[in-house]
Amino acid sequence: IGLAEETRAIVPMGDWALKQACRDAKSWPDGINVAVNVSAVQLEDGDLYEAVVSALSAAGLEPQRLQLEITETVLMHDTRRTQGILRKLNNLGVTIALDDFGTQFSTLNCLRSFPFKKVKIDRTFVHDVAEHQDKLAIVRSLADLATELNMRSVAEGVETAAELMAVTAAGFDAAQGFYFSLPVPARSLNRTIAQCAAKFETHLPCKADETAA
Repeated sequence: IGLAEETRAIVPMGDWALKQACRDAKSWPDGINVAVNVSAVQLEDGDLYEAVVSALSAAGLEPQRLQLEITETVLMHDTRRTQGILRKLNNLGVTIALDDFGTQFSTLNCLRSFPFKKVKIDRTFVHDVAEHQDKLAIVRSLADLATELNMRSVAEGVETAAELMAVTAAGFDAAQGFYFSLPVPARSLNRTIAQCAAKFETHLPCKADETAA
């Protein structure tokens, strides 16, 4: 990925990934959305808005079923232009999610300035959260903050039942991680969904993040 960004090859690669992800999602159950990571280079050198519109149109996928995930580093590049593009995509109905929150410059101002509908706390805060009061305090605070900002909160990197129960108790809306499933091919998604549902019978009200990456 680093080489692709350096050579700007990430732009056509990203366009292809968007189209393929939307095609795959169209064949999934209606309640399952798809998430695609976006590079800063795609926002700088490409036409991300047109690429998204083209991918959705070609697949016949509703914009509400597409989630674009960006990291905090993306927000450091040409802030005004980035804001404009993300707001257009948000107005289109696409979900904009802040990924790996807490690993970069972590300014809370970005949560106010950009049209995020979802914030995903980085796995470093989730690992062994049930055993560390300082991590638990951060997790609770971020869940409360997301609620106050009308954003959904997702705990990344959940690998054990204890971690799932901790983030559930902390107030997170959803969780993702290897506890539910290792990465699987798109064709195996239906079976994976059934496996996740079985695990969640004992861990409601928190639910798995319904967005496949």
